[in-house]
Amino acid sequence: MDTATTTSDGSDPVPGPPPDDRSALPPIAVHPSRSTLTASRAALWALVLRDLVVLRKHFVEFAVRTVVQPFLLCFVFLFVFPKIGQGIGGGGGAANESAFATVLVAGVVGISTMFQGIQAVATQLAQEFGFTREIEDRVQAPCPIWLVAGAKVLSGAVQGVIAAVIVLPIAAVVHAPGVEAHLTLHWWVVLTLIPLSCIAMSSLGLILGTSFEPRNIGLMFGFVVLPITFLGGTYYPWTRLAPVTIGGFPWLQTLVLVNPLIYVNEGMRAAFTTAPHMHLYVVYPVLVGFCVAFMALGLHNFRRRVLS
Repeated sequence: MDTATTTSDGSDPVPGPPPDDRSALPPIAVHPSRSTLTASRAALWALVLRDLVVLRKHFVEFAVRTVVQPFLLCFVFLFVFPKIGQGIGGGGGAANESAFATVLVAGVVGISTMFQGIQAVATQLAQEFGFTREIEDRVQAPCPIWLVAGAKVLSGAVQGVIAAVIVLPIAAVVHAPGVEAHLTLHWWVVLTLIPLSCIAMSSLGLILGTSFEPRNIGLMFGFVVLPITFLGGTYYPWTRLAPVTIGGFPWLQTLVLVNPLIYVNEGMRAAFTTAPHMHLYVVYPVLVGFCVAFMALGLHNFRRRVLS
């Protein structure tokens, strides 16, 4: 009911507005418009999509960076060496050279996924933690810190899959006459192992990118990436390392088992060839273990760097 107010001259009261008594109003229940899971999923997709948009704008640069090293490896080992009579694959003519080509093509695809994971995650994080400070804008978004790191790993894994798709056909055709890589695609291995390998290598990139300062990137490549590459079974299958022994113990074949790239390359040989390779019931569990360990350590380092 309206209240009445009395005028200054004593005339009849004038109806006025009701008093503002908000305590009499019933409480209004406020419910979030979407769940935390839905919001986190939307934020993760937005972060990954942003990286993919940047990749699309610089796809030519990405493709050139991805192809150069595998192309040169195949060109030198599979085209130049046979042409100049430089024996590869243990000698023995075109048959052994073709066997080496079969081993090398799978290894080239494996190191392409590794280098792409490091390039897309480790190098970018080193820049964003360094002079660009771009990481500060991302971690200030209304989402958990781990989500930002997870988005980096996922976008790096997607780029690794694209790199594998680009490199495989190029590596398969760059060879001298008489040298041929005998490829047989095992699709269930291809469709499961490549994404798993790319996630493992991107998670490794997360560790490296959060462990090395921008000024020490050269040190990272010289003391970490280079040994991983040469001891990762790129140019030889793991099964052929048994003759390297000390006192009958295959020390090199045992030592390289700590290298995640050896499992990636052995898996690639199982996916693309019929060449001897490590058993898949070893490759898959170990790669999953590396993914979990690398992600856990990488997320810890990422949080430490962000909050420091």
